[in-house]
Amino acid sequence: MATGTYILRDDLHLATPPPHPSEAPVVSNNPLATVPQPPTVGTRLSPIILSPRPYSRHRLYRTTTANSARSIPPSRKEDAQTQSSDGKLGSHANGTALSSQYHAPSFGEGNPSLTVVNGKESKDPSKRRKPKTNIIKSSSSFVSRVITSEALQKRLQEHPADGLFVFANVNRAFEWLDFSSSTQKSDHLTKILFTKAHALCHDINPITKSTTHIDIVMGFNYADIIWYEPISQKYTRINKNGIINPHPVTDIAWLPGSENLFLASHMDGTLIVYDKEKEDAAFIPEDATSNSDSHPEKPINGSTSVDRSSALHVKKSVSSRNQKTNPVAVWKVSNQKLNAFALSPDGVHLAVASEDGSLRLINYLQESVLDLYTSYYGGLACVAWSPDGRYVVTGGQDDLVSIWSLADRALVARCQGHNSWVTAVAFDPWRCDERNYRFGSVGEDCRLLLWDFAVGMLHRPKASSVRHQGQRGSVSSTAFPGGLPGGLARKESNALTSTVTNATTASAASRLRSTSSLTATEGEEQGVDGDIVVHAVEPRARTAMLPPVMAKKVDEHPLAWLGFEEDCILTACLNGE
Repeated sequence: MATGTYILRDDLHLATPPPHPSEAPVVSNNPLATVPQPPTVGTRLSPIILSPRPYSRHRLYRTTTANSARSIPPSRKEDAQTQSSDGKLGSHANGTALSSQYHAPSFGEGNPSLTVVNGKESKDPSKRRKPKTNIIKSSSSFVSRVITSEALQKRLQEHPADGLFVFANVNRAFEWLDFSSSTQKSDHLTKILFTKAHALCHDINPITKSTTHIDIVMGFNYADIIWYEPISQKYTRINKNGIINPHPVTDIAWLPGSENLFLASHMDGTLIVYDKEKEDAAFIPEDATSNSDSHPEKPINGSTSVDRSSALHVKKSVSSRNQKTNPVAVWKVSNQKLNAFALSPDGVHLAVASEDGSLRLINYLQESVLDLYTSYYGGLACVAWSPDGRYVVTGGQDDLVSIWSLADRALVARCQGHNSWVTAVAFDPWRCDERNYRFGSVGEDCRLLLWDFAVGMLHRPKASSVRHQGQRGSVSSTAFPGGLPGGLARKESNALTSTVTNATTASAASRLRSTSSLTATEGEEQGVDGDIVVHAVEPRARTAMLPPVMAKKVDEHPLAWLGFEEDCILTACLNGE
């Protein structure tokens, strides 16, 4: 594992815009007041390198495994072979290799209705489309002001091919920065001020990015979504005035390998897949019986086995033939807020962290829930996959960072070191290898913590292994069709699991304490196809504890975001620093 000394290189302050004059003034600043305030997540960044950099070290991403080779469709195998000849396998927004996009079929593959845009088939599928409206000349009341650099074109021309751009949302503002400049890092290329809406999240499409085109989607507290292209300064509003879903957008991300489709989580516990080019239409659930209200919660001990599709509450399936307008797919996941989600490197699975304290693992290609884990207590606020897809890490209101193993189908370690809620977690792919991993976490205690763990050290305490000896039951491997990421074979799971009738029982499961003693049902022991496995809360006495390898107070303000580059660590605060 790489070692070294971290020093502060840059300290930039992105000015937080004041409330718009049209907004009603805040009468009371009492934190206990019940007057609703605009939701905010502080500052979130998206680093992007338009030209991928050559590798300087071995990376953990796998491109050739027994399972992934079989899962590549013939049409995409040719693309993968063509691109591998020049050493490029796609790219993340920050310019690193994205081999995972070739590990699975695309979302909705086989549904010809998805190729139709606004009722018409595309004449030239290879043509890069842009949004319709010029944001600078727009008369929309949604946008207050757009400030562009006077030397924008000159700075873009002088920008090095491997230089780092950064996009940031700070409350009412969305900024485009050039971090490759040694003297103008804080001088924005473009700054958009929205009238009342606060940008809560955004994401950059790594498939379509080039020196002449960048696709960005932004989610707002008014439920609107904007598709923005910064080079042409054009934009399109999606879910305008909440016509599809009226609840704030908490997280957003482009689907792997897709130029048009992106996933957004809403504050009412719904996941929605949108197409950037389709028009919106008022959404009516295609299956009224899929509403979560029709599946009342039941205690875990009295639950029965059901198939996974009923737990996800598919209100509109990606296989639906009605794809002329948005949305593409709608899934009701929880009755409480979804705080964050992360797509797996293999492009098959989705990890969702929610306010009810649950971590759901979903096969979003098949629209089904696979596993449901729960926090020690409180909600989960953030989630991240390891670069090889073997592990998921989460952080939340229990001040802990938890490591979950897909192979063991269990919690393998808790990381204790934060003194307040954990707000962001991220792996450092440049400092991971076949058996060793490094990741970081930040929280409301204003600190950055770095963690190292190795595969061999992730063992349960001795007391736990003795206590449960002989109590293990097998788990059906059908939970992950085609095998786990990286060709992993699923091991036996701990007996502390139970099948339930509804994924919303996570709220009840998350409140179980260390006295919980749930045993696997008969259906689980036999590996019944289609059962959701709900994992009871693991008490601290039976869970390995991992200390941080570094802890540093970064700022006086709570931290809200964390990212890794090859030569630095990026953090962002709630106040825009």
